[in-house]
Amino acid sequence: MNTAIIGASGYAGEETVRILSRHPRLKLAAVTSRQFKGKTLGAVVGGLTRNRDLVFEDLSPEQVASRADLFVLAVPHGVASEYAVPLRQAGKLVVDLSADYRLRDAAVYEEFYGHPHPAPALLKEAVYGMPELHADAIQKADLIASPGCYPTSILLALAPALRAGLLDLETISIASMSGVTGAGKKAEIPLLFGEVGESLRAYGLPKHRHLSEIERNSAFSPGNRSGSASSPTSSR
Repeated sequence: MNTAIIGASGYAGEETVRILSRHPRLKLAAVTSRQFKGKTLGAVVGGLTRNRDLVFEDLSPEQVASRADLFVLAVPHGVASEYAVPLRQAGKLVVDLSADYRLRDAAVYEEFYGHPHPAPALLKEAVYGMPELHADAIQKADLIASPGCYPTSILLALAPALRAGLLDLETISIASMSGVTGAGKKAEIPLLFGEVGESLRAYGLPKHRHLSEIERNSAFSPGNRSGSASSPTSSR
């Protein structure tokens, strides 16, 4: 299957390049980046043994739509929908690594991300891309929302007990830690090694964006395994 990665020069995009370059049934047909337009993958992404000569391009959604059947969107939330909407209209399979399609409710998205959802009509089409929980739905989906980092670790740990009804949602307390690459590839003082090395600090308090995603997917029942769980009521 011909595959294109939109935003292939960020941390998520680079890792997607490495994974797909090893995949026996996927062929990288296009990679986009405004910053590295004209440069080869090998010059930007380390550790590649295949696709090193593939050149970064700066392509519009309309231009890139004819180049592949599967599209991975490795761009920030909000920007992802600029590609997802026309690509879905063209009948393409889309995997979105941003937060644009992880939630069902456009109002919750606006509450946590600070702006209206750019394509609310597609929310009902998207499937939450956690195969451990929603494998059957993912196989049938044309728009897959890749889970966030904290929700992945938290939901996979809690899901068995939640599905068995062994936990009271109001009693769950979670301590999670991540590296600074989760903030993306950008030069900002709070992300410098001298600021974060051998240290730990809280951020996103008191209402981290991923809370909305965790809440949406923490209500399990035997009949609700399609990734369409509504958010339970809980304190924030």
